[in-house]
Amino acid sequence: MGKSLGRFFLQISCNKWLWVLLLSCLLTHAAEAQESPYFVTYSDGMEEPGNLEVSYKGINAAPKSAATFNSATLELEYGLMAYWTTEFYLSGQATQNDSTVFTGYRWENRFRPLMRTHWINPVLYMEYEDTNEGDRSFLEIMDHDSIADLYVPNSEARGAKEKSLELKLILSSNTHGWNISENFITEKVLNESEPWEFGYALEVSRPLALAAERKGCLFCRENFSAGLELYGGLGTTESFGWKQTSQYLAPVVQWNIPKGPSIGFEPGFGLNTNSVGVLWRFKISYEIEQFFSLFKSK
Repeated sequence: MGKSLGRFFLQISCNKWLWVLLLSCLLTHAAEAQESPYFVTYSDGMEEPGNLEVSYKGINAAPKSAATFNSATLELEYGLMAYWTTEFYLSGQATQNDSTVFTGYRWENRFRPLMRTHWINPVLYMEYEDTNEGDRSFLEIMDHDSIADLYVPNSEARGAKEKSLELKLILSSNTHGWNISENFITEKVLNESEPWEFGYALEVSRPLALAAERKGCLFCRENFSAGLELYGGLGTTESFGWKQTSQYLAPVVQWNIPKGPSIGFEPGFGLNTNSVGVLWRFKISYEIEQFFSLFKSK
């Protein structure tokens, strides 16, 4: 059943525009998504209890001396409690002149220990990953991740499987419309004798307008957010630091369509020779209010 689900997901994800169209048709009762515009960094925003957010995240890249690839990740985020959000991921990728592969799944949980808003708002993050080395989702950059990892053909990479535990400390502040968030990331491969790996993500963003116009419109400034992300690896417990790591700087823009989806775009520019030149990212998100109540008989 798992392999069949993976094939089905990949058939859809290889055509991102078809996937977007399917979401738009299926989620006709969706509410406007309220998530932050970032692709890698997490803020203190939590999903409302009972709400389900469905997201598609795609990446296109043409690395130097490596084949062009398209990566797709489907995310299902559900608000269990006001302080607890859980999320499930399915990922796959298609590499030019190679093959299309299902690269694994992730199960994420975020906990907010302080419910009141403070100057700095902490969130604790824990994720279980069951992926293979063919993964191209770039949901975070860890350890000594390098462009050289993309040279491995899918036939070889899909056989190298990893079960990992990922932890994050998320710190987020909101002031005068600005959101500033910092993530410290650590990960341990559970099925191998490997050291703890480290990474980070930083971001800042703001809506283009804080006050809504008296008469709402599709292209009003308050419907757009812009920001900047900086993220990369920090080595391991055996070699902590910037040496031989990948680093990216990425401007991001998001359009929150009233009573519709949120659409985001971000080019991530590699800052050193270990990084991919540009990671072209795209996402679309829908939030469904009180998802399970839709199935209750009236």
